[in-house]
Amino acid sequence: MRTRVFSKLHSLWPVLLFSLLISGCVTRPGTIAHRTGDEIVVAGNYVHTGTPVVLWSDPGGYDAYRVERRFAPIAESDWNTTKQKNKEMTSPARYSMRQAALTDAEIERVRGGGWDLPTLQRVVDQFVIHFDVAGTSRTCFKVLHDARDLSVHFMLDVDGTIYQTLDCKEKAWHATSSNGRSVGIEIANMGAYPLNDNKTLAEWYKKDDTGHTALTIPARYGEQPVHTPNFHGKPARKDPVIGETQGHKLKQYDFTPQQYEALAHLTATLCTVLPKITCDYPHDKDGKLIPHKLAQEDLDNYHGVMGHFHVQTNKTDPGPAFQWDYVIGRARQLMVKQPEHGAEGLMHPVQAVLLYDNR
Repeated sequence: MRTRVFSKLHSLWPVLLFSLLISGCVTRPGTIAHRTGDEIVVAGNYVHTGTPVVLWSDPGGYDAYRVERRFAPIAESDWNTTKQKNKEMTSPARYSMRQAALTDAEIERVRGGGWDLPTLQRVVDQFVIHFDVAGTSRTCFKVLHDARDLSVHFMLDVDGTIYQTLDCKEKAWHATSSNGRSVGIEIANMGAYPLNDNKTLAEWYKKDDTGHTALTIPARYGEQPVHTPNFHGKPARKDPVIGETQGHKLKQYDFTPQQYEALAHLTATLCTVLPKITCDYPHDKDGKLIPHKLAQEDLDNYHGVMGHFHVQTNKTDPGPAFQWDYVIGRARQLMVKQPEHGAEGLMHPVQAVLLYDNR
């Protein structure tokens, strides 16, 4: 009797297998698994953001793992030629391994790429925001990777496209003393300038016949300078924003609404998947932004979202136009509910309201 049952089951196995295959329970060898297009990579894991992301492995992506210069002629892009042509380039790799918070045994485990998410969650507790003073992410990558021996995990273009160049497990070279514990992003924006310096801003921002300010990418950047075809960008506010950073009065045009929304999604994602990054920015006990480098002890103890100017006295990014309250408030809306405590345990309410007067 048992023999007949097994024989019958054996004869039914091809039918059962076919049923599983067509029902999706078993993946056929050779099946292509497609990304949805909003994932970032964190310790080898795909993590959804809810906003468009181009990975280093995607067509049109920017790969900071490559030794070759991305924009040099291919015959001259290798490392030997690079170090001859550019004496500032000191290493074929523009990134390194996070080691400072690891034990010797953990270093041996992860040095070949074997990072697990819990280890990375223990190590990373800062998200550093930069403006790129390059105008577009393409130019930003060219400057960082081909000319300056630097790297960053993410770039955010004027159209709101996020580019990831490295897995978050890597130590990117973007913020000196915070590199080992941080994730970094370069946002496409021409930066902040003294009040009497109009040259750069005048080239990139022009008012149209209706009085609105348009982002005007110079013709030398090519016919398709950003990912979105025929993108026409506007800063969130039509006039330059004047504010104080590092003790200096500076003016800057705002970022685009598309950048703010994408950044809020990325911030929410990072603060969720790397929970030691508190979804907050450096502020005083009254909840006001600290617009200068943090005291070293405060920087050592800080865990959250921050500007490059909070790390180094010679930096002013992301500048006086950056809308901290919107980014943090919107990110908190997108996250699972969390306490919103500011300094000294005081409530620090942040509303997700984008100041936008350039419609």
